[in-house]
Amino acid sequence: MLDVKFIRENKDIVAAGAKKKRIEVDLDRLIALDDKRRELQAKIDEKRAEQNAASNAIATARSDAERQEIIARMQDVKETLRLEEESMQEILKEWRSLMVQVPNIPDISVPEGDSDADNKEVRRWPAQSGVEGGEPVKFDFEPKSHTELLLLHDMADYERGAKVSGFRGYFLKNDGARMVWALERFVQDRFADKGFTPMIVPSLVRREAFIGTGYLPQGEDDLYKTQDGEYLAGTAEVATMGYYMDETLDKNDLPLKFFSFSPCYRREAGSHGKDAKGIFRIHEFLKYEQVVLCEASHEESARLHEEITANAEELLQELGLPYRVVINCGADLGLGQVKKFDVEAWMPSEKKYRETHSSSYFHDFQTRRLNIRYRGEDGALRYAHSLNNTALATPRILCQIVENNQRPDGSIAIPKALQSCMGKETIDHGPGNR
Repeated sequence: MLDVKFIRENKDIVAAGAKKKRIEVDLDRLIALDDKRRELQAKIDEKRAEQNAASNAIATARSDAERQEIIARMQDVKETLRLEEESMQEILKEWRSLMVQVPNIPDISVPEGDSDADNKEVRRWPAQSGVEGGEPVKFDFEPKSHTELLLLHDMADYERGAKVSGFRGYFLKNDGARMVWALERFVQDRFADKGFTPMIVPSLVRREAFIGTGYLPQGEDDLYKTQDGEYLAGTAEVATMGYYMDETLDKNDLPLKFFSFSPCYRREAGSHGKDAKGIFRIHEFLKYEQVVLCEASHEESARLHEEITANAEELLQELGLPYRVVINCGADLGLGQVKKFDVEAWMPSEKKYRETHSSSYFHDFQTRRLNIRYRGEDGALRYAHSLNNTALATPRILCQIVENNQRPDGSIAIPKALQSCMGKETIDHGPGNR
């Protein structure tokens, strides 16, 4: 959430940011409501001051008649105050609704664009992959899709997954399950010495944390909701950010870095026809998330943004997966993001890159909503800055692993980083995989 004072003083900048993100919000109506709110608050404060003065006058009145006169006069003040407070609640309801719709201002480096097709490539790995549009991995045979490979090796069962869980349901089995477990051990080990606090966080989260992180109210359609009013989170970021909600941090502890795990759930609203086969786009998955709180400094946010992005790149490099990093255009940014990188690994069967990691920073957009502050060296309270990035999401990354490591005979080479956990170097045909 942006500070309303900032919105009032920088309306044109905020409007330009909203336009860049392709988000519609009525700033004129918001400012008009804020004028009414401020005017009415002044009247309410005046009436309350009158009441306080009257209470003192009643206590010191010299006669009962004088006391009754003051009480009678205050009845009108009390009724007027009641009406003004009711009006204030109505104004605040709409004011708050508009405030949470105002998007954060994107960084100047964020490109213009109408969709993810307008995201701009920043770099590739390996660096010698070739010109833009070239294939990082070239096979002398027609590569199979991850959907085919997982079925070929009895690593997944989609039909029974749909029977039990519905559309986008799946079972992982045999080496499919073993590879997910190996990946979890791999990412846990790699983050053990990076200064992150490991946490297992709730998936079932109250509405306040979703509003605070910016997933609500705009993302309501993509969330599963329980009959008790909680929501199932699509990322461990939500619960992790809620951890310090309404708390004041010690500046000496910043930056706070978390390596958070939770099961995740997304309805994938509006994507019924996209990636309908396989395990790339599913409703239920597992995710490790990097979440960072730091001091209110753009330079510190930008530095940490590069750091957590590099963490994700290191994992992909060790897994031997060709990838690229793109900077997201304005229309592909969320409500609160100042800047976002997507890291996309190569999918040979589709001859294109597909997202595996998403790295963002927010300045104080989330912490202002969640009321997470720290006291600076000058004694002033400031809202911390927040960042997040995927560490690893499974089973999605299996898609790129099996496709990039397939061989002409259909076998799959296991990345060296996973071989010790899986106890072998290849996934071959036959009963040895069961």
